Amino acid sequence: MAVIQYLTTCHFDHGALAQLPAVVRRAGISRAFVVTDAGVKAAGLLDRLLGAMGTPPAAVWDTTPANPTEGAVTAALDAWRASGADGLVALGGGSSMDLAKAVGLLASHEGPLARYGVAQRGSRLIGGIPPLVAVPTTAGTGSEVSIGCMIILDNGFKEIFASPNLVPSAAICDPDLTLGLPAHLTAATGMDAVVHCLESVLSPAVNPPADAIALDGLARAVGAGMLERAVRDGSDREARWNMMMASYEGALAFGKGLGSVHALSHAAGRLHDLGLHHGLLNAMFLPHVLAFNAGSAPDKEAAIARAMGFTAQRPLADHVFELNQRLGIPARLRDIGLAPEHGEGIVQNALVDLAHATNCRPVTRGDYEALYTAALG
Repeated sequence: MAVIQYLTTCHFDHGALAQLPAVVRRAGISRAFVVTDAGVKAAGLLDRLLGAMGTPPAAVWDTTPANPTEGAVTAALDAWRASGADGLVALGGGSSMDLAKAVGLLASHEGPLARYGVAQRGSRLIGGIPPLVAVPTTAGTGSEVSIGCMIILDNGFKEIFASPNLVPSAAICDPDLTLGLPAHLTAATGMDAVVHCLESVLSPAVNPPADAIALDGLARAVGAGMLERAVRDGSDREARWNMMMASYEGALAFGKGLGSVHALSHAAGRLHDLGLHHGLLNAMFLPHVLAFNAGSAPDKEAAIARAMGFTAQRPLADHVFELNQRLGIPARLRDIGLAPEHGEGIVQNALVDLAHATNCRPVTRGDYEALYTAALG
């Protein structure tokens, strides 16, 4: 059975940040708790948001870690409670938006946080949260319109929290906020959006609107060359617009399900001491999983190749590997700090990850071991 939910009002265009005061007001927020990170603040984007907001926020939390942790959520929650805020504004990439969602969850639900995670089948316990307005500064995660967030729990487990009640009340997607993003982050976040779209299409769940949206995202990001353009020239406003749209589309689509690329990248992302970027991991695992999946969904694979502008005469995995090379994505996991001894834990956690269940081909422990070894290089 298809479950199709597209719920968020989104203001999308160059200069959309100017809509912030009206959007915040319509969301019912009079005292905003702003969640962001140090990098966004250093880039001057926090000042731009506060200038556009018009009225001072109740508080600003600007220390979101690159991979948000339960400890960070708890600290931010304490600041939220002390501030007297009545709503949240998240400014940043997926980390800031995910942390804001988790703060909203615990601000309106009794802890501990883990009881609401997918691993404990806690999604059914998630009710409404305080109003949240999301303002992305990267084009990759699409958390501004997604039903979920990811938090590293105190026990080290990288948990997924998923519910329509975690979808932000509204989103402001202003591509101008991504113009200063460095090339390596543009590539990594952009490939995150690409993998969201691609794995959504391959998911065996039935959701034709999601497939159409995801294929359009692939056509923009890769078929029209917008990701490569954005990496080459970060000031290319057309490329930035299209990449933000591809990111948005990927998040709309992946409610249909993802696959083993995400199962592996989620599992590797648990090694938070290494500071591994989720989008980079997705990009590096993608050609290996595509080679494993080849032939499992031939009509979908052909549609993906057409959307991405690839010839059908060569394997999709080969095309994607070459795309990674053009984007400057490392070819081997060992080049970013992963090692053979990490394999057992990554395989074990991939097997229990939510995305594992919707890969287009069944995957065994041995398959994951082989995939990790191949990607390690």
